[in-house]
Amino acid sequence: MSVETSDNLLVTGAKSRSRQPSMLLRGARRSTLPLLLVCGALLWVAPFIWMLSASFSESSFGPGMASLLPRFPLTLQNFRDAWDSADWLRLYANTIFFSFGTFLVQLVTITTAGYVFAYHEFRGKQTLFYLLLIQLMIMPVVMMVPNMMILKQFGLLNTLTGVMMPYFASAFGVFLMRQAFLSIPREIEEAALMEGCRWWQVVFRVLIPMSWPAILAFATVSITYHWNEYLWPLMVLNDPDKQVLTVGLVSFAMGAESGGQWGLITAGTLMVCLPLMLAFVLFQKQFLKSFGFSGIK
Repeated sequence: MSVETSDNLLVTGAKSRSRQPSMLLRGARRSTLPLLLVCGALLWVAPFIWMLSASFSESSFGPGMASLLPRFPLTLQNFRDAWDSADWLRLYANTIFFSFGTFLVQLVTITTAGYVFAYHEFRGKQTLFYLLLIQLMIMPVVMMVPNMMILKQFGLLNTLTGVMMPYFASAFGVFLMRQAFLSIPREIEEAALMEGCRWWQVVFRVLIPMSWPAILAFATVSITYHWNEYLWPLMVLNDPDKQVLTVGLVSFAMGAESGGQWGLITAGTLMVCLPLMLAFVLFQKQFLKSFGFSGIK
């Protein structure tokens, strides 16, 4: 019995020793992944932290200029000087008109097209839908010269309407709304038609109120994209009074950069980003819900 007991103890000890490296390896893996994620997040947010630090610090050259920590005493002078150095109200007005005006037109086009592709059958429907989705595979830069030629023929160069026009139809938006409408039972549309509603009443009074998560998701993508658009407005708009925030910011930064006023540049950059950041902070729950329940299946 003593021999068997000692053998069992030896076997148990060997098993426990063999388990220790595997447990240590699992623990190392569990701790490594969060550490890598934290390092990646810090690397990603470091430019934003530096922008905040520099915008609230006095503009000065030296080793502390690249520091992520703010240099005391904090000041708002950079924001005052930046506001006085450009016509920000006009830039904000042009950008709001460009971003929200484009989205409102897109809302009409993507909902009507999504309704047709979701509920109606016609010859060549799938082929037309696939051709529409091909737009997602084409880089927007490739279409800039053809779009400019079309705008020139219509006399819309150097106008905000001309900047908006190429974005009036969105393949991504049509796909998103089609998927959202497909998730709504067909009986609801049939009941609305039996009650005497026309097709446009079905879309705007029945289907759209039931698809707000998908619409909010598309609004987030569309408004953010057009708010940050730079190259296309730069090519189309020549009048300084019609410039948008991104183009105006570059012109403002080029003048400030010649004097090395990095606090002034970061303050102007923060003023451009601030509306979108405030919108996300105020409506972050709605944004997350919209992307989680956007109707894509």
